[in-house]
Parts: sequence; structure tokens; C-alpha cells
Amino acid sequence: MNGNLTIGKAMRWWEKGTQPNMREVESAQDLAESLRSAGDRLVVVDFFSPGCGGCRALHPKIAQFAERNPDVLFLQVNYEQHKSMCYSLHVHVLPFFRFYRGAQGRVSSFSCTNATIKKFKDALAKHSPDRCSLGPARGLEESELLALAANRDLQFTYSDKPTLVPIAEAIKMDAAAIGGPWMPLPSSSAPHFLGQGSESSLIPSGR
Repeated sequence: MNGNLTIGKAMRWWEKGTQPNMREVESAQDLAESLRSAGDRLVVVDFFSPGCGGCRALHPKIAQFAERNPDVLFLQVNYEQHKSMCYSLHVHVLPFFRFYRGAQGRVSSFSCTNATIKKFKDALAKHSPDRCSLGPARGLEESELLALAANRDLQFTYSDKPTLVPIAEAIKMDAAAIGGPWMPLPSSSAPHFLGQGSESSLIPSGR
């Protein structure tokens, strides 16, 4: 029994050399929320399989990159545990990497091995420099979020839709705000304030 336990531990090569900024993803929801909460931080998503020789050979170098770049978040996705999620995200080759940065969302996507590690180095150098993105972190593409939500094998919910506010209510809120641009109108003129048919108009809030 002790021999089996030793072998089992030895097979978990993807846990060796991991850094504080490296973490294994637990679910599709975990991946989506981690990307959305990363702010302007660069996030590298590493898709691997325990049985993938190329993934195993590349892992020590990825751990070194993580050590040298503590401000970058490295998320590991175990293909064997999350096959259905990987299918929805169109990940069909391993090892595979996706880079995400702030409001830009996905900025790079590629497969590489030890022989083509320059791809990884170049992507890391290109997207790591300090800068500020305008707007919240974008994370996964909307099409990917919808695909995950439609996947019956996953417990994933996606309801991040723009909040729509009737234009009449939006203007009333502006008028009521201290220092707002609108002057109060007499109540008798209220029905004509927006013009005919504008009560049904909608405007997006915050997007």
C-alpha cells in the first residue's frame, strides 16, 4: 500500500515547483470568476493533462516563468478532470495556453512545447509590461460563456447581461441628482418632456 501511495504522489508532477501565483482551476465557474476578478493583471491559463508527455516536460519551465513574474497569475486546467469544459472552450491540443489581460480579454492563444518555448517567452514579454486598461476585466469571450452555460455537464451560470433602464427614468435620475444638468419642469409640461413614443425607448446602463 505504501508503494502505491508513493507512485500516486510521484505522478502528480504538475504540483511540483508550483509558485504562490500558480493555482489549479476547480471548475468552469472558478475559471470565469478568476479571470473577471483579476483586474488589469496578466493571467496565463495553462491547459494540461497528467498523461501528456509534452505538458510534463514543459512544466518546470512554466514554474520558472511564474517565479520570475510574481505579478502574473498562472491558472492550471487539468484536461482529464475538465474535459467537458475544455471542449466548450475549443481546447483540442495540449499543452495549450491562453493569455488574458484586463479589458482586452484574451490577448494570445497558442500551443507550444520545449522546442517552441520562445512563443511563451515572447507572449509573456509582450503582455506583461505595466499599463492600465480602461474598464473592468473582460475574461472569457461571451460566446465561450454561453457555450459553458449551455453545457449540461457543467454547473455554470451566466447572466451577465447589460442592465436596461427606460430613458424616462434615466433622465429623471439625472434631473434629481445634485448639480444635474436638468432644470425642473412644471408638472403640466411633463407629458411632453420626452416626446411621443419615447417612454418605450431603452438605453444601456454602463456599457
